[in-house]
This record gives sequence, C-alpha cells and structure tokens, in this order.
Amino acid sequence: MSEGAAISWFADIGLADRLAVGGKGGSLGELTRAGIAVPPGFVVRTEAFEAFVRALDAEKPLRAPIEALDPADLSAVAACTRMVRARIMECAMSTEVRAAILSAHARLCGAERDVPVAVRSSATTEDAEDASFAGLQDTYLWVLGGEEVLRLVRSCWASLYSVESVCYRRTHGLAEAGVAMAVVVQRMVDARTAGVMFTRSPTTGDRSVVTIEGAWGLGSAVVSGEVTPDRWVVAKITGEITVRDVSDKHVRHLPKTGGGVEDTPVPDELRTAPCLSDAELLVLKDVALRAERHYRRPQDIEWAIDRKDGSVLLLQSRPETVWSARDAKPVAAPAANPLSHVMNIFGGRR
Repeated sequence: MSEGAAISWFADIGLADRLAVGGKGGSLGELTRAGIAVPPGFVVRTEAFEAFVRALDAEKPLRAPIEALDPADLSAVAACTRMVRARIMECAMSTEVRAAILSAHARLCGAERDVPVAVRSSATTEDAEDASFAGLQDTYLWVLGGEEVLRLVRSCWASLYSVESVCYRRTHGLAEAGVAMAVVVQRMVDARTAGVMFTRSPTTGDRSVVTIEGAWGLGSAVVSGEVTPDRWVVAKITGEITVRDVSDKHVRHLPKTGGGVEDTPVPDELRTAPCLSDAELLVLKDVALRAERHYRRPQDIEWAIDRKDGSVLLLQSRPETVWSARDAKPVAAPAANPLSHVMNIFGGRR
C-alpha cells in the first residue's frame, strides 16, 4: 500500500471524505480548508485499517463473532472484544503501512525529531448526524517518537472493539462491515488554557449566545470531568458577556517527561483566577461563529490557546446534537383531521 493510499493530510480532505478518514479527520480537514486554525497533521486512512482487519479475518474470523454478540450479554461481549483487541495489538502492520506512517510522521515533525503529537481515533460513524459514538474510542496525548505512534495507531484500531463501542453498534444494529477506524496524528498544542464551547446554549438551547468553558492546561482535564471549568456566556451579536462563573480549578493536565500527560496541582494564585481574558473570550466567540457559519448549524467545539504565542486553535468541531434532536421532533403528533381540536372544544359545549 502506497503512502497516498494510507495517508491523507488535513489540507486534502473534508467532511465528504468521512468514509476514508472518519468523522474527526474529516472535520479537521474541513476546518483547515475553511481557513480556521487547527494544529497541523495527517490521517491514517481507513484503507490501512481495512487491509489490517482483512488479514486477521483471513486467519480467523474477526467481524462475524462480533456481529453475532447479544449486547445484553456483557460477559460474552467482554470476552470476545478482549480477544479481538489482543489479536490487533499482537499482529504487525504491513511493511508498506508502517513505512507510510513513519514517513508522514517525519514530515510532520520536520527538522525537530521529538515533536509531541496527539494520536486520535476517528471512526467512520463518529460525529455523524444519525449515529455517533464519539468518545468511545481512544485518544493519546503528548506522544513522542515514530515507533510509539505506530503502537498507538494499533491501539486506536483496537479501541473500535471496546465493550462500550461494540455494545453501541450492536444495540443500534450497525453492520460491522460498515464501520472502520481512521487515526488522526497531529502536532500537540502546549496549551496554557483549553476547553470546549457551544454555539448554542447547552442548558437552554438559546441560539443567540456562545457558551465557553475552559480551564488551565490541556483540555483533557475538562473533557474528562476532572476539573470544573470556568464558564462564560457571550452574546453572538453584541459580544456582551452575560454570565461569568469562575470555578476553583484545583488540577490541570500538563505534559509528562518522556511522553503522556499528568495531573498537576494548579498554583494557589491561579485556582480561582479566570483562565481567559475578556479579549480572549471575544476571539473565541468569533472563531466559533466562523465554524458555525461554515457548517451551517450549531457546533460543539474543542479549543486550545497556545502557551507561547497566545494563538487560538480548534481541536474539533462537531454538530451539536441535543437541542438539534429536540428541534427535529414535533411537539405533538399531527392529527388525522386538523380541525378535530376545534370540534372537540365546541363539541363539549351543550
């Protein structure tokens, strides 16, 4: 398999390429092509995953046993998925795919050899409007070295067969042949502050505001729920900051020596200090609106502010689903006779 068949760079892909690069990969490519700043990177395409799984399937069926599972039988699911993940981790990549990933990683790092990268799962149905199991697969932060990237790409492939992910697919009747895993590899942001934002209020559904949540350090502490983030509500049109909730942020995720991240206590002077200035809030609001206008629907966005230069980068932008799903449902089922409610009212009067 050539590098072109195994690897795609963000600048060359978009949401239309979801089947080849997954939901996360397609979104990062779409943002890049829209001129919105994201950390540079590439995607290990689903073709590489499919070739890998086909080789395993030829030795011993892999997908058929998964498809036969009853999601209610958790012990059977756990046993089967444990065996599948072990097979994926024990099997070597083809020479061609291995070389393609190492070559792309070297190009991403450039003259610097040990540039930290994130290795992120990107399933084909992740962040889709009709089915999404974002968050059920693995992400690895501050990864150092090409060999470690290779190992963690296989870990991302294996995470498609976690108990949670398989139960989701079996419960929703998704065919195994229609699900594949791409893997995003992109430069890490050494984030001073990071978090999430919503171009529609997650609590009220209000579309006239942007809700921004953030904390010190990498955004993984916010996404995992280990820290209660600061929260602001900003009016889209006027930029007025109508809500300011500053929390006690006791811990932050920072890079660990040798790779990975670790919990680090936040200095006392920063614990109850807002992690964003008003000027930064307005920049984030404007970037969120650019993403919303591009996608033409409310967005759920992950962001980070670089420690060195203060630049704002987006790490993900996916469709907001909770309030959009409510909007799609009628308040009441339509009556067979649209005048029946009138007849009922007057029929009760004698």
